[in-house]
Amino acid sequence: MKKIDRDNCPIHRATNIVKDQWSVLVIREFFLEGPRKFSDLQAQLKLSPNTLSDRLKRLEEAGVIDRHLYTQHPPRAEYRLTDKGAALAPVMDALYDWGAANTPDL
Repeated sequence: MKKIDRDNCPIHRATNIVKDQWSVLVIREFFLEGPRKFSDLQAQLKLSPNTLSDRLKRLEEAGVIDRHLYTQHPPRAEYRLTDKGAALAPVMDALYDWGAANTPDL
């Protein structure tokens, strides 16, 4: 690993955005399926609406995903990765490879 400034560590900054398992799994869904609606993500991940809403909001604020309204009344949105989010592809691939090699099947 590269020598780092612990007060401004890029790993720390990155994990402030991708904080937990659910955020990583939300991001995974965009790589697997492309743009997704809230209901599709909720059905696939079986998350509570509040948890999913919180993770989507946090990822949107960080610039990892964008929200695009496809109806106004009622407001309905589709979410998709931004260029910044798409840049996580090698990280997601590395997590997949590490998990496949080092963890048991569930």
